Amino acid sequence: MTGMILDGVLMLLLVAALGYGVRLERKLTALREGQLAFASAVTDLNAAAGRAESALASLRASGQETDLLHDRIVKAREVKAQLEALIARGPVTAPVAAPAPEPVREAAPLRLAPTAAVPEDDERALRMAALAERIQGLATPAKARAPGGNNVAAILGAMTANQTAKQSLNRARRSLDEDLFAA
Repeated sequence: MTGMILDGVLMLLLVAALGYGVRLERKLTALREGQLAFASAVTDLNAAAGRAESALASLRASGQETDLLHDRIVKAREVKAQLEALIARGPVTAPVAAPAPEPVREAAPLRLAPTAAVPEDDERALRMAALAERIQGLATPAKARAPGGNNVAAILGAMTANQTAKQSLNRARRSLDEDLFAA
């Protein structure tokens, strides 16, 4: 009979150990799930920190670009003021009385070297140079024949000075454009 009582106590202890084991298994399963959730949260936090770092680097780069753009705007305003001063100082041509009509000599046609996409300002400069050459050709006979020959020389000087100023302004404008939009 003692053997049976001992067997009964042993069975009760085994059932209690089995219940405790099941309960412990549930807690361990919950702990593993929590650990996986924690690992997932750490991974997400690490990814968010990486995104924040890259956003911060992008923000710094944008700030530097903004500073560079601001410097370019300041420089452009200075160049604009200089250009306005040059334009204001530019020669003003006074109207000149037209000389008596003279017979027009046949001038040699202007031959331009073919270029790809000549800007309008350069084309205008070439036309003005051709006109100045024609006037220069007319100036010599006019001086010999009429006392008003100095008018042609004055017109020629004014046109040349005006053309030189325009070319200088065009070069300054191109240089400003290159400075502003250089990347």
